[in-house]
Amino acid sequence: MKNWIVIGATSAIAEAVQRIWAARGYQLFLVARNEQRLQAVADDLSIRGAKAAHCYVMDVSDQEQYEPCLQAAKAALGEIDGLLIAHGTLPDQQACEASVELTRQEIDTNALSVISFCTLVANEFAEKKRGDIAVISSVAGDRGRPSNYVYGAAKGMVTTYLQGLRSRMCKLNVNVVTIKPGFVATPMTEEFDRSGPLWATPEQVASGIVKAIDKGKNVVYLPWFWWGIMTIIKFIPEFIFKKLSL
Repeated sequence: MKNWIVIGATSAIAEAVQRIWAARGYQLFLVARNEQRLQAVADDLSIRGAKAAHCYVMDVSDQEQYEPCLQAAKAALGEIDGLLIAHGTLPDQQACEASVELTRQEIDTNALSVISFCTLVANEFAEKKRGDIAVISSVAGDRGRPSNYVYGAAKGMVTTYLQGLRSRMCKLNVNVVTIKPGFVATPMTEEFDRSGPLWATPEQVASGIVKAIDKGKNVVYLPWFWWGIMTIIKFIPEFIFKKLSL
């Protein structure tokens, strides 16, 4: 039996992951801010075979809710085996450039909320010396680009945090997986031109996430070819890179 907390449970990628886990009979504790949508996802997962799909309504911008959320998850699940963090927003870069408040808000949503909840759960897992933590970061965090550097900075913060957390937790039999998707056709990217071979579906990414967790991977690029793309991008000299319109 596997008991997972899923933060951002109504996101397209998280929902696809949860369907795989439901078919395996996992027990899930679903966290999101839209109560109606959350209940619909939970009902669907129950039909698909989940042992249980508990709902917890929470806005990640309110960090005072994190500890009560964790305690509710422990009460509902009995035992927590894993944490998947899949929430996030894709900000308007130009709007962030014009607003300190919006920039701080996006960093809080995409980075600080993730780090805060991971810290709580990591301490739980450290005590019992087992568990899995999987977090969706992004290829955008590998290098700052003018088109989305506020979002990239937040994801870069998450990636660096997870590197350190992974090193700490591996000694305690806790695996930490950093998930780096590229372009994914979700509601968050519906305004983008999705033509071309670089786009993936939530189901493709979800399959890669589940396999990475099952195999105890450290970092996974999804789809796999983004590893090569980002390797090239990371090695472009700065004096050239800063002149590119990426």
